[in-house]
Amino acid sequence: MAQRHHDLTDRAAGPVTTGDALAGYLRGQATEFLRALRLHRETGGAVSNGSSSASTGGAASAEVRVDAVRALRRSARRISGSLHTFRPLLEPEWAEGIRPELAWLSGTLALEQAYGARLERLLLALNRLSGSAPVPSQPAGPAGPTADGRAAAHPATPDRGNLTVGAAKAGALLDRQLTLARTRAHSTALQALGSSRFHAVADKVAVLASEVLLTSAAPATDLRPLATAAEERLADAVTALPLVTAGSPYNAEALIHGLSPDPAPHPQDAPWHQVRLLLRLHRYACEVVHGRSAPLDVRLLAAGEALDRHRDASEASSAAAQAARTPRIAPATAYALGVLHADQRHEVEAARYAFQRAWQKQTIGAP
Repeated sequence: MAQRHHDLTDRAAGPVTTGDALAGYLRGQATEFLRALRLHRETGGAVSNGSSSASTGGAASAEVRVDAVRALRRSARRISGSLHTFRPLLEPEWAEGIRPELAWLSGTLALEQAYGARLERLLLALNRLSGSAPVPSQPAGPAGPTADGRAAAHPATPDRGNLTVGAAKAGALLDRQLTLARTRAHSTALQALGSSRFHAVADKVAVLASEVLLTSAAPATDLRPLATAAEERLADAVTALPLVTAGSPYNAEALIHGLSPDPAPHPQDAPWHQVRLLLRLHRYACEVVHGRSAPLDVRLLAAGEALDRHRDASEASSAAAQAARTPRIAPATAYALGVLHADQRHEVEAARYAFQRAWQKQTIGAP
């Protein structure tokens, strides 16, 4: 099991953190949520990433709106996660009424940015693979991950000629599909923020900013056992990961086998996504227990960054595979998308390797 990152179980580490601290944390996050909502409304209420800045008050206002939406998501995640981890100390009906609604809101607001980032990632990878953009020189030596877990060299060299022919059309196809998805996500976010469902959530958060419905025993109850339980769930999930394949570079046979006909996500990705969620819940629990004095755990941050890269590469590979299943595309286009899919699966493995290294450092306990 990984070492305790912030001495959650050390009874001599300082004063006991009780339910009163949880109430203070939730009120603070609710206040941040309301502040971001007010800023969002003051700048026009759009959820654009800046593409329509001319019609919505300029690029500066668009950037402020994006920051406001990001702050809404950040606060919603922390409130929802804390309600989940510390639910035994909260009035059950109230907590279960608001927690899934905050998760819905955070997920809805995340989609537009996710589609935009996915498109950018895939187009940059296509440019790199096809040679249409400069590629940094790679060090000599065998293929394998670098210190940060990224590949020092790809395990196989695709047919650059065929790839170049299909890359432009593959990029155009991805652009159409992901831009359409992003536009729809933008509309969905706007509809969500104007819906009665969102207003009900905002009203509940406004109440939360002044009143947290704790159980009668919560104000004097130590929070650390519940925070430790969240850490242990994370450690158990990491133990169950298929870490054997994460200890070596990606196997280039994926380029030979090509795309799987199965449209479902890669079967090994789901446990890693679950670990990412549990790691986030553990971080939030540490914030609740330690408040603003929570020390920065760089190893935990490194593990989280690796899991973020894993999620991004996994979803990008699925987008490439989905595009390759478009009917009646040219063989060269399908080939380019197949290489792109394999490239992103390679990045998935590199991210797993980086996570494994970061987590092993936590387990060993560097001084």
